[in-house]
Amino acid sequence: MPVLLAILAAIGGAIWWYIRSNPREAIGTAQDLTETLINAPRRIKFRRQTNAHPVEGIEDPRIALAAIGQSFIELDGLPTQEQRDQLHLSLRTQLGCDAEEAEEMEVVGRWLMSQCQGAAEAIPRLARRLKKLDDGRTWDELQTLLQALVGETMTSKQEAAIEDLRLAFRK
Repeated sequence: MPVLLAILAAIGGAIWWYIRSNPREAIGTAQDLTETLINAPRRIKFRRQTNAHPVEGIEDPRIALAAIGQSFIELDGLPTQEQRDQLHLSLRTQLGCDAEEAEEMEVVGRWLMSQCQGAAEAIPRLARRLKKLDDGRTWDELQTLLQALVGETMTSKQEAAIEDLRLAFRK
């Protein structure tokens, strides 16, 4: 415990010394950080509604697709690095976004999944929202994304998720 306090004191001292020796730069850094945090949800087209589930705040179908993909690979536990890389690559190629935007969509997708209390509960809810957003026009895009993520074999949970998606899209 004393070692942890010493480390925290050293870090605090270093931060204090930096702010004391470069006040303008420290203030500019703090302003940039707050501006970035405030604008992040706007940049990825997500808006928080009061008294509504966060999934209902999705305005961009690409975020819903990313969240469904994130949930799909987490149905059977934590995904492997290979699955995460495949999701990242699929988002970049199929949705036409750059690496930073794909990473942001993955983070928001994981957060939305956690707000739904798990992957199995998130997929039907996200699918219904996606259907509302674009009236089912992204069904083919969703199938291509999930096909790239699953490969040749699917688990029983993934098969159940596909049935939930078909039900939501009425396919």
